[in-house]
Amino acid sequence: MDRRETGITNQTGHIRDVCRAFRNGLQSILDDVLHGAYVFGAAAFPDTLPTHDIDFHVLLTRRLIGDEKPLLEAMHRDLGDRYPPLGADMDGYYILVEDAQHREPPRSELWANAVDDSWALHCAHIRAGRCIVLTGPDPSGIYPEPTWNELEATLYHELEYVQNHLKEYPDYCILNLCRLIYSFETRDVVVSKAGAAEWAMRTLPEDWHRCIDLACRSYAGDASLRDQALMRVDLAEFFRYALLRINSD
Repeated sequence: MDRRETGITNQTGHIRDVCRAFRNGLQSILDDVLHGAYVFGAAAFPDTLPTHDIDFHVLLTRRLIGDEKPLLEAMHRDLGDRYPPLGADMDGYYILVEDAQHREPPRSELWANAVDDSWALHCAHIRAGRCIVLTGPDPSGIYPEPTWNELEATLYHELEYVQNHLKEYPDYCILNLCRLIYSFETRDVVVSKAGAAEWAMRTLPEDWHRCIDLACRSYAGDASLRDQALMRVDLAEFFRYALLRINSD
Protein backbone atom coordinates (compact mmCIF):
# COMPACT_ATOMS: atom_id res chain seq x y z
CA MET A 1 0.00 0.00 0.00
CA ASP A 2 1.55 3.38 -0.95
CA ARG A 3 1.70 6.49 1.21
CA ARG A 4 -1.28 8.10 -0.49
CA GLU A 5 -3.62 5.19 0.16
CA THR A 6 -2.29 4.90 3.71
CA GLY A 7 -3.13 8.57 4.27
CA ILE A 8 -6.73 7.93 3.26
CA THR A 9 -7.04 4.60 5.09
CA ASN A 10 -5.94 6.13 8.39
CA GLN A 11 -8.99 8.41 8.46
CA THR A 12 -12.33 7.66 10.11
CA GLY A 13 -14.89 5.82 7.99
CA HIS A 14 -16.95 8.67 6.56
CA ILE A 15 -13.95 10.90 5.82
CA ARG A 16 -12.17 7.93 4.23
CA ASP A 17 -15.14 7.17 1.96
CA VAL A 18 -15.49 10.77 0.80
CA CYS A 19 -11.74 11.10 0.18
CA ARG A 20 -11.58 7.95 -1.91
CA ALA A 21 -14.61 8.91 -3.99
CA PHE A 22 -13.26 12.44 -4.44
CA ARG A 23 -9.85 11.18 -5.56
CA ASN A 24 -11.37 8.67 -7.97
CA GLY A 25 -13.63 11.33 -9.46
CA LEU A 26 -10.75 13.74 -9.94
CA GLN A 27 -8.60 11.12 -11.64
CA SER A 28 -11.44 10.10 -13.96
CA ILE A 29 -12.28 13.66 -15.04
CA LEU A 30 -8.86 15.31 -15.07
CA ASP A 31 -6.39 12.51 -15.86
CA ASP A 32 -2.98 14.09 -16.54
CA VAL A 33 -4.31 17.60 -15.79
CA LEU A 34 -4.36 16.52 -12.13
CA HIS A 35 -1.00 17.30 -10.50
CA GLY A 36 -2.05 16.65 -6.91
CA ALA A 37 -4.96 16.70 -4.46
CA TYR A 38 -4.62 17.45 -0.74
CA VAL A 39 -7.10 17.53 2.14
CA PHE A 40 -6.24 19.65 5.18
CA GLY A 41 -8.03 21.32 8.09
CA ALA A 42 -10.04 19.41 10.70
CA ALA A 43 -10.03 16.19 8.67
CA ALA A 44 -6.24 15.99 9.01
CA PHE A 45 -6.21 16.24 12.82
CA PRO A 46 -6.89 13.30 15.18
CA ASP A 47 -9.30 15.37 17.25
CA THR A 48 -12.18 14.67 19.59
CA LEU A 49 -14.41 17.24 17.89
CA PRO A 50 -16.28 16.19 14.75
CA THR A 51 -15.29 17.29 11.25
CA HIS A 52 -17.96 19.59 9.81
CA ASP A 53 -16.44 20.09 6.38
CA ILE A 54 -13.54 18.97 4.20
CA ASP A 55 -10.96 21.54 3.13
CA PHE A 56 -8.97 20.74 0.01
CA HIS A 57 -6.68 21.96 -2.74
CA VAL A 58 -6.61 20.40 -6.19
CA LEU A 59 -3.50 21.37 -8.16
CA LEU A 60 -3.79 21.51 -11.95
CA THR A 61 -1.16 21.42 -14.68
CA ARG A 62 -3.22 23.80 -16.85
CA ARG A 63 -6.47 25.77 -16.81
CA LEU A 64 -9.76 23.91 -16.98
CA ILE A 65 -11.26 23.73 -20.45
CA GLY A 66 -14.23 22.28 -22.31
CA ASP A 67 -16.56 20.14 -20.20
CA GLU A 68 -14.12 19.77 -17.28
CA LYS A 69 -15.82 22.44 -15.17
CA PRO A 70 -19.37 21.06 -15.51
CA LEU A 71 -18.10 17.53 -14.92
CA LEU A 72 -16.36 18.61 -11.71
CA GLU A 73 -19.44 20.47 -10.54
CA ALA A 74 -21.54 17.36 -11.23
CA MET A 75 -19.03 15.24 -9.30
CA HIS A 76 -19.38 17.48 -6.25
CA ARG A 77 -23.17 17.29 -6.42
CA ASP A 78 -22.87 13.51 -6.58
CA LEU A 79 -20.56 13.45 -3.56
CA GLY A 80 -23.13 15.49 -1.66
CA ASP A 81 -25.88 13.03 -2.58
CA ARG A 82 -23.84 9.89 -1.83
CA TYR A 83 -21.94 10.97 1.28
CA PRO A 84 -23.99 13.41 3.34
CA PRO A 85 -23.25 15.60 5.13
CA LEU A 86 -19.49 15.86 4.47
CA GLY A 87 -19.77 15.20 0.75
CA ALA A 88 -21.89 18.33 0.44
CA ASP A 89 -19.58 20.39 2.66
CA MET A 90 -16.35 20.37 0.67
CA ASP A 91 -14.61 23.72 0.86
CA GLY A 92 -11.67 24.05 -1.47
CA TYR A 93 -9.89 25.46 -4.49
CA TYR A 94 -8.77 24.21 -7.90
CA ILE A 95 -5.40 25.90 -8.37
CA LEU A 96 -2.75 25.96 -11.08
CA VAL A 97 0.35 24.27 -9.69
CA GLU A 98 2.51 27.21 -10.81
CA ASP A 99 0.29 29.54 -8.75
CA ALA A 100 0.56 27.25 -5.72
CA GLN A 101 4.31 27.85 -5.65
CA HIS A 102 3.89 31.61 -5.10
CA ARG A 103 3.22 33.57 -1.91
CA GLU A 104 0.28 35.49 -3.35
CA PRO A 105 -3.10 33.88 -2.56
CA PRO A 106 -4.10 31.93 -5.68
CA ARG A 107 -7.34 32.21 -7.61
CA SER A 108 -9.45 29.09 -8.10
CA GLU A 109 -10.21 27.71 -11.54
CA LEU A 110 -13.69 26.67 -10.36
CA TRP A 111 -16.59 28.27 -8.46
CA ALA A 112 -16.49 31.91 -9.55
CA ASN A 113 -12.70 32.17 -9.40
CA ALA A 114 -12.69 32.42 -5.59
CA VAL A 115 -9.41 33.46 -3.95
CA ASP A 116 -7.94 31.46 -1.06
CA ASP A 117 -7.75 34.30 1.48
CA SER A 118 -6.35 31.93 4.12
CA TRP A 119 -3.49 30.87 1.86
CA ALA A 120 -0.70 31.53 4.38
CA LEU A 121 -2.42 29.43 7.06
CA HIS A 122 -3.15 26.63 4.61
CA CYS A 123 0.48 26.62 3.45
CA ALA A 124 1.66 26.38 7.06
CA HIS A 125 -0.65 23.44 7.82
CA ILE A 126 0.25 21.56 4.65
CA ARG A 127 4.00 22.13 5.04
CA ALA A 128 3.74 20.88 8.65
CA GLY A 129 2.27 17.61 7.38
CA ARG A 130 -1.27 18.29 8.55
CA CYS A 131 -2.79 17.10 5.30
CA ILE A 132 -4.02 13.96 3.59
CA VAL A 133 -2.30 13.33 0.26
CA LEU A 134 -5.02 11.97 -2.02
CA THR A 135 -2.72 11.89 -5.02
CA GLY A 136 0.42 13.66 -6.19
CA PRO A 137 3.87 14.52 -4.83
CA ASP A 138 4.82 15.59 -1.32
CA PRO A 139 3.19 19.04 -1.06
CA SER A 140 5.98 20.45 1.13
CA GLY A 141 8.05 20.73 -2.04
CA ILE A 142 5.35 22.84 -3.73
CA TYR A 143 3.83 25.19 -1.16
CA PRO A 144 5.90 28.20 -0.03
CA GLU A 145 6.82 28.74 3.62
CA PRO A 146 4.78 31.71 4.86
CA THR A 147 6.32 34.57 6.82
CA TRP A 148 4.95 35.61 10.20
CA ASN A 149 3.71 38.89 8.65
CA GLU A 150 1.68 36.90 6.11
CA LEU A 151 0.34 34.60 8.82
CA GLU A 152 -0.52 37.52 11.10
CA ALA A 153 -2.46 39.26 8.33
CA THR A 154 -4.43 36.07 7.71
CA LEU A 155 -5.13 35.64 11.43
CA TYR A 156 -6.57 39.16 11.59
CA HIS A 157 -8.71 38.31 8.56
CA GLU A 158 -10.01 35.28 10.48
CA LEU A 159 -10.68 37.48 13.50
CA GLU A 160 -12.76 39.82 11.35
CA TYR A 161 -14.77 36.83 10.08
CA VAL A 162 -15.46 35.77 13.68
CA GLN A 163 -16.59 39.27 14.60
CA ASN A 164 -19.05 39.31 11.70
CA HIS A 165 -20.53 35.87 12.46
CA LEU A 166 -20.77 35.68 16.25
CA LYS A 167 -24.54 35.33 16.31
CA GLU A 168 -24.71 32.88 13.38
CA TYR A 169 -22.06 30.38 14.52
CA PRO A 170 -21.41 30.98 18.24
CA ASP A 171 -19.74 27.63 18.97
CA TYR A 172 -17.47 27.85 15.93
CA CYS A 173 -16.57 31.45 16.78
CA ILE A 174 -15.68 30.64 20.41
CA LEU A 175 -13.46 27.75 19.33
CA ASN A 176 -11.85 29.83 16.62
CA LEU A 177 -11.17 32.59 19.14
CA CYS A 178 -9.31 30.01 21.24
CA ARG A 179 -7.29 29.13 18.16
CA LEU A 180 -6.58 32.78 17.38
CA ILE A 181 -5.45 33.57 20.93
CA TYR A 182 -3.19 30.51 20.87
CA SER A 183 -1.71 31.38 17.47
CA PHE A 184 -1.01 35.02 18.29
CA GLU A 185 0.58 34.15 21.65
CA THR A 186 2.67 31.17 20.53
CA ARG A 187 3.18 32.07 16.84
CA ASP A 188 2.14 28.49 16.10
CA VAL A 189 -0.74 28.45 13.62
CA VAL A 190 -0.78 24.69 13.05
CA VAL A 191 -3.45 23.85 15.61
CA SER A 192 -7.00 22.57 15.41
CA LYS A 193 -10.06 24.00 17.13
CA ALA A 194 -10.06 21.07 19.56
CA GLY A 195 -6.36 21.43 20.33
CA ALA A 196 -6.72 25.17 20.88
CA ALA A 197 -9.73 24.63 23.16
CA GLU A 198 -7.74 22.18 25.29
CA TRP A 199 -4.90 24.74 25.51
CA ALA A 200 -7.38 27.50 26.43
CA MET A 201 -8.89 25.39 29.23
CA ARG A 202 -5.39 25.00 30.69
CA THR A 203 -4.25 28.57 30.08
CA LEU A 204 -7.11 31.08 30.15
CA PRO A 205 -8.80 32.23 33.39
CA GLU A 206 -11.48 29.94 34.82
CA ASP A 207 -14.09 32.61 34.04
CA TRP A 208 -14.05 31.36 30.44
CA HIS A 209 -14.00 27.61 31.02
CA ARG A 210 -17.79 27.28 30.94
CA CYS A 211 -18.00 29.19 27.67
CA ILE A 212 -15.32 27.03 26.02
CA ASP A 213 -16.73 23.76 27.35
CA LEU A 214 -20.22 24.64 26.12
CA ALA A 215 -18.83 25.57 22.69
CA CYS A 216 -17.12 22.16 22.46
CA ARG A 217 -20.34 20.39 23.44
CA SER A 218 -22.40 22.44 21.00
CA TYR A 219 -19.93 21.86 18.15
CA ALA A 220 -20.13 18.12 18.87
CA GLY A 221 -23.95 18.25 18.85
CA ASP A 222 -24.21 17.39 22.57
CA ALA A 223 -25.46 20.70 23.98
CA SER A 224 -29.01 21.17 25.25
CA LEU A 225 -31.04 24.28 24.46
CA ARG A 226 -30.17 25.58 27.93
CA ASP A 227 -26.47 24.95 27.25
CA GLN A 228 -26.67 26.87 24.00
CA ALA A 229 -28.44 29.76 25.70
CA LEU A 230 -25.72 29.91 28.39
CA MET A 231 -23.03 29.82 25.72
CA ARG A 232 -24.58 32.81 23.97
CA VAL A 233 -24.64 34.75 27.25
CA ASP A 234 -20.83 34.53 27.43
CA LEU A 235 -20.19 35.05 23.73
CA ALA A 236 -19.86 38.84 23.42
CA GLU A 237 -17.74 39.14 26.57
CA PHE A 238 -15.44 36.34 25.44
CA PHE A 239 -14.94 38.07 22.11
CA ARG A 240 -14.00 41.32 23.88
CA TYR A 241 -11.63 39.41 26.15
CA ALA A 242 -10.01 37.67 23.17
CA LEU A 243 -9.64 40.97 21.32
CA LEU A 244 -7.92 42.62 24.30
CA ARG A 245 -5.61 39.63 24.81
CA ILE A 246 -4.67 39.46 21.12
CA ASN A 247 -4.03 43.20 20.82
CA SER A 248 -1.98 43.33 24.02
CA ASP A 249 0.81 41.26 22.45
